[in-house]
Amino acid sequence: MRKELKIGLFGFGCVGSGLYDVLNKSKLLNASIDKIVVKDPLKQRSLPEDQFYYDPNVILDDPEINVVVELIDDADAAFDIVTKAFKKGKHVVSANKKMIAEHLIELLTLKDEYGVSFLYEASSCASIPVIRNLEEYYNNDSLAGIEGICNGTTNYILTRLQNELKSFDEILKDAQDVGFAESDPTLDIDGFDSKYKLQILILHTFGLITQPEEVLNLGIRYIKQRDIQYAKEKGLRIKLVSFARRIDDKIVAYVAPQIVDDQNFAFEINYEFNGVSIEALFSDKQVFIGKGAGSHPTASAVLSDVSALQFDYKYEYKKFDECKAQMAKDAIVKVFVSTEQVDLLEKVDFIEVEEEFVAVDYAYKVGRLKLSQLSHTFYRENPELFISFYGDNDIELLSLREEFKESVTV
Repeated sequence: MRKELKIGLFGFGCVGSGLYDVLNKSKLLNASIDKIVVKDPLKQRSLPEDQFYYDPNVILDDPEINVVVELIDDADAAFDIVTKAFKKGKHVVSANKKMIAEHLIELLTLKDEYGVSFLYEASSCASIPVIRNLEEYYNNDSLAGIEGICNGTTNYILTRLQNELKSFDEILKDAQDVGFAESDPTLDIDGFDSKYKLQILILHTFGLITQPEEVLNLGIRYIKQRDIQYAKEKGLRIKLVSFARRIDDKIVAYVAPQIVDDQNFAFEINYEFNGVSIEALFSDKQVFIGKGAGSHPTASAVLSDVSALQFDYKYEYKKFDECKAQMAKDAIVKVFVSTEQVDLLEKVDFIEVEEEFVAVDYAYKVGRLKLSQLSHTFYRENPELFISFYGDNDIELLSLREEFKESVTV
């Protein structure tokens, strides 16, 4: 039986206003937005000023409101709102991937303690219903891996770099001008946004809770047109990929640029679109593609969660209860590394080099190295290096190679 949902909405930006639109156009929901709380009283909005409140307690202390929809961009403020909503016995729908990724354990503990639902489909891939599928469709299938293009901003920039002879900075400015990139694009172009989304996907794919520092994120900030040309000349493309794969009982995970061929699912996913490939033991690979940004596409995922609450839906986290996997301490991966400061390549300690080019003002190497070498510290200290993973990445656990060496020695 469908129950009536009275919604308290936090945030009325791109997604919040989109939710207001799609909810009012839906004929199938017994739900209404009763109150809207926003931060800035001076900001111009599409609804009259008397429709808005500025004190969070207006929603949190209202006993008639049984659902809080949190759609603000401040992760710390969002965490405060969500935890208080739980303690008031209110169900929560959120799209705040940073808040969720940084506080997974606390949030799951609190929602269980207070017996409420916590749904966040829109946090990972906007309009793509990936979390619900991982929870329901893939509940009994052994999952081997998940990878995706999870950030529409970077995919838009990389697509235009592929198609136009413009610099990264020029296209980034264009993306900011049309609203695809924020004035401070750090979270997108340095891979943090994609990492937070990947952490959420790892939980629902493998049942493993990760900390942000456990997942490497390399962005596209230092990509050059010559890197794009290298890929084009070989019939390849560069995409920012969120990647997680189970090898035995270890999970290898990262966010990084990846050079892919036309057999890879990511090759034809362009502009602001997202795509996710799920690899399972019995159903092989399946790919989901959809809009990764925008008011109504993201709001549609929020609306889906609201709809599910009519039937008291909750994530069951069965994989979490059964998870025996751990994050891999290290792995051997194949990478492409380029720079316009040729001597910097010597700082990269390749185990083996498969391809190399050196000119006066540009050089690159393709080869295998330890994943641990690509630490955040190394990345920050060597900003002139562009690092991309290469191909479908036949990853090898470092521990297995060391065990093999020991057995050969003995």
